[in-house]
Amino acid sequence: MLSLVIPIYKSEDNLDRLLAELVSLQPRVSGGMETVFVIDGSLDRCSDILTEQLPQSGIRAQLITLSRNFGSFSAIAAGLANGKGERFAVLAADLQEPTDLVVEFNDIMRRGEADIVFGVRAGRSDPWLAELTSNLFWWVYKKFVVPEMPAGGVDVFGCTRAVRDQLLRLQEVNTNLIALLFWLGYRRQFVRYVRRSRLEGQSAWTFAKRLQYSINSIFNFTDLPIRILLAFGVAGCLLAVITGITVLVCKLLGLIDVPGYTPLILAITFFGGLTALGLGIVGQYLWLTLQNTRGRPNYVVQASDSFNTDAGEGSIRSAAASRSGGGLP
Repeated sequence: MLSLVIPIYKSEDNLDRLLAELVSLQPRVSGGMETVFVIDGSLDRCSDILTEQLPQSGIRAQLITLSRNFGSFSAIAAGLANGKGERFAVLAADLQEPTDLVVEFNDIMRRGEADIVFGVRAGRSDPWLAELTSNLFWWVYKKFVVPEMPAGGVDVFGCTRAVRDQLLRLQEVNTNLIALLFWLGYRRQFVRYVRRSRLEGQSAWTFAKRLQYSINSIFNFTDLPIRILLAFGVAGCLLAVITGITVLVCKLLGLIDVPGYTPLILAITFFGGLTALGLGIVGQYLWLTLQNTRGRPNYVVQASDSFNTDAGEGSIRSAAASRSGGGLP
């Protein structure tokens, strides 16, 4: 069975269309499907509408309500944890991603072609400014943070139960769920689609949330800002030494007539470079501390094989996705 996870937040206006789409989608998913709705602290009537309509909709579903708004990634994690399927998919409630993606994700995983399937935007029907800023962010993210990330980014995905189990073991807050899936590895496939226009309501994805998402996505998966600061610190110290020698020589040759100029320049250049270098070094230690407190395992075992066992069973292969762990890599 496939468990389809849908986070719900301020989606009251389009729930009728969402339920109608799910009714037509359910029989098309091979192996059966359940839908896990997660109310992410939405203060509108989403919970009441779903409670009223789900019993007579014919949809096999779970309805989970969070105590407050924790964010879409936390809501998705809650849905994944409660899903009972062998395969999982995530879909946004606004239906800007076509439901055909769910069918394709499920078919790819059932055929054993991939453990994770990502939906990649081939185009989008968003305002030009939103599209421009999104494309710019994902270009920077692919270039400097996660090289495997598609150019247009990823919003929806499907994964097997083994991947789901590993993903839920990574107990991190304010993180990027998509980047964690790339960090895990496994076999991947990408399905291209065109993102549709939003038909009902307004997006709750505000500029402030986009900015916070960008910051979390960068600082949780790379120490690049710290390394840039460290490089500037080293360059600043070298520049301070060169400048100091130059100013001192000029002073000895009588080329500087301004009183106090020499010690002022020497102090500014030396301590400025030293401060940047010190911040970079401290930042490196803070980054290592952060990496260790996250609790990410040093390795992830996808499968294990045993040969020529005492019981004479020949080769035994067991999925070991739940067996990963600490220790030295």
